[in-house]
Amino acid sequence: MADRHNRDIDREQAPLPEPLPVPTVDAHAHIEIVTNEAPDSDAVRKVLDDAKSVNVDRIVQVGYSAEQSQWCVDMANAFPGRVLAAVALHPNEAPVVADLEADWAIIEKLAQEPRVRAIGETGLDYFRTPPELRKRQQDSFKWHIDLAKRTKKALVIHDRDSHEDVLSILLEVGAPEKTVFHCYSGDLAMAKICVDRGYILSFAGTLTFKNAPQLREAVKIVPDDQLLVETDSPFLAPMPHRGALNTPAQIANIVRAMADERDVSDAELATTLSNNAERIFGSFV
Repeated sequence: MADRHNRDIDREQAPLPEPLPVPTVDAHAHIEIVTNEAPDSDAVRKVLDDAKSVNVDRIVQVGYSAEQSQWCVDMANAFPGRVLAAVALHPNEAPVVADLEADWAIIEKLAQEPRVRAIGETGLDYFRTPPELRKRQQDSFKWHIDLAKRTKKALVIHDRDSHEDVLSILLEVGAPEKTVFHCYSGDLAMAKICVDRGYILSFAGTLTFKNAPQLREAVKIVPDDQLLVETDSPFLAPMPHRGALNTPAQIANIVRAMADERDVSDAELATTLSNNAERIFGSFV
């Protein structure tokens, strides 16, 4: 399955890293873009098996459209014990769909599925959305926040070039108990605000990029219980494989980079991240 927001994914896959010493979780991936296959296909199983071979044994598969959110649910149902789902309209999707309320209705129905444990990815993206469509994007964000609170599920936020408005809206309408900033992209000052408000910061391969010292500063100050790790596969492969096709197996490289910045062992951090994912999203079984 591909959609209009997909970038070029005709890239060589990043090689498998050395295994982590203990199992952990990829808190945000888009496996349907990695494989472009059915949710119960051998290609999807191969991605999961590759990740498990390096001790990344659970994945949160994240939605961005009505159709693709159904794919997420189907994948989670096909791989119990290994995959949970999140469902939502991406902030780039919401302003351009033909019938926003009809798509919201689909998302709300999918949110009732037992293996759907989060509402996301939703939020704001001012990089791709022109000013005249931002009100519609903000309205969709508020709708998803309300859905997360009504269903008592985690909220997964996409925030690109929109930090102030995302934080403002969360204050305006009230954040869900479990609010996750996916692929955290703010600076140290914003991280301190998020930590003070109890939000969860999920770091991706961007942490390893040479041009992202602010992320390495931010990851140092996040309390253990407010931290997640993700790949955002197939995008944002960590160094030294930046530009390659990313897969959940690359969590091993990201965890090692995070552990270095936080001055803890790989095993200690991987265990912390695994426990956090299970607390935030619930059991994968």
